[in-house]
Amino acid sequence: MMLNIAPADLQSVWLTLKLASVVTLLLLLIATPLAWWLAHSRRWYKGIIASLVALPLVLPPTVLGFYLLLLMGPHGVVGELTHALNLGRLPFTFAGLVIGSVLFSMPFAVQPIQNAFESIGKRPLEVAATLRASLLDQFFSVALPLARPGFLTAMILAFAHTVGEFGVVLMLGGNIDGETRVLSVAIYSHVEAMEYDAAHVLAGGMVLFSFVVLLGLYLLGGKEGKR
Repeated sequence: MMLNIAPADLQSVWLTLKLASVVTLLLLLIATPLAWWLAHSRRWYKGIIASLVALPLVLPPTVLGFYLLLLMGPHGVVGELTHALNLGRLPFTFAGLVIGSVLFSMPFAVQPIQNAFESIGKRPLEVAATLRASLLDQFFSVALPLARPGFLTAMILAFAHTVGEFGVVLMLGGNIDGETRVLSVAIYSHVEAMEYDAAHVLAGGMVLFSFVVLLGLYLLGGKEGKR
């Protein structure tokens, strides 16, 4: 039996994959130095930074989306700044979705990388230092290769979490076809319109995707454990 997927739904799938890819790349760039700092810093405010990073784990997505909407709206600090710079408004745009998704998926990228850096310990870096390796050499030649499992886990979790977002993207992006209507919002729209057949196709795909992601994580963990 052939699956009949409407062009608008295919567009939502493509937009979701595009959003998840951009967010994952940005999170790797942001989370790597942040995770390194959290793994090695002894500053008194480390706990505050770590709590802020982990806040999306317990904060309802709609709450985060609501405050981001206010912050980036016409009367918000970010909204006034982007307007002054002739960059337009961020809410209900793809750029707004990216910012909200990066903040909401931050702990799923930072924590696996931080745990990987912490598991390395100081010994390998001290050995590299005795061989006159610079700090950059220690990071790129020693820390990054040893922390590879953490980076792979962070990439998978960040991508999958972005694909499954709903509250933040709905608050920030709404339901604009072709611009902000991601997969989770498309499913919600179909259910709201009682179009259950279309919702089944998209929701079933999400279930399969989630299972594959979890299976991949378990297999990855098993391989690294044997190593």
